[in-house]
Amino acid sequence: MSLSQSIASIARPSLYEELVERIENLIIEGTLSPGAKVPEKELCVQFGVSRTPMREALKVLASDGLIALEPNRGAWVREITLAELQEVFPVLGALEGLAGELACQNITDDEIEAVRVAHVEMVKHFDDRNRQDYFKANHRIHEIILDASRNTTLVAQHRSLSKRIRRARYLANMKIDRWQKAVEEHRQILTALENRAGVELGILLKQHLENKFGTVRQGLVEQESSATLL
Repeated sequence: MSLSQSIASIARPSLYEELVERIENLIIEGTLSPGAKVPEKELCVQFGVSRTPMREALKVLASDGLIALEPNRGAWVREITLAELQEVFPVLGALEGLAGELACQNITDDEIEAVRVAHVEMVKHFDDRNRQDYFKANHRIHEIILDASRNTTLVAQHRSLSKRIRRARYLANMKIDRWQKAVEEHRQILTALENRAGVELGILLKQHLENKFGTVRQGLVEQESSATLL
């Protein structure tokens, strides 16, 4: 077997990459809340792994801004600050807009159908007021559009930044009127994608993210006010 054949045969993700994904979900969905210590030993037992891949995973999560590593103290879930989000959201908005324009040039019919399927699922979860599964279907839609941009640099930058946004969205209390508006925005996004209207889709995605920031900002302000009153 040649060297190239040997390299190509390695396809499965490494153990620490799987750990990164699992711990990331615990943080994003709020199981590990902001300010909480990451229970390394407990997680090692739960996932059946040694401390070595766990520590590698925590280094990745720290580089993504989800946790803080402190010498001799372990890992902590980073607090979400309004100042940080005010920096991240405009950058993500620009990336979303560009992704929409590029996606309309490159997306396949099968990928558009996948967006339709995810959209129907998302609307069902909205009707059922199933917030967690709604966000998962919503995220899948944006991931398909992002991948359809066929721009690896854009995808990598967007995914790194969006992890912080997803965590903030789970913590924010999205009121029903804004939730309904978000669903309507997604209907417009789907229509623009089906028509392959790149400029329109780019504008819609950027505006959708700006509205999302308004929801997150309001949620963080309300949380801070409640904490002050306690």
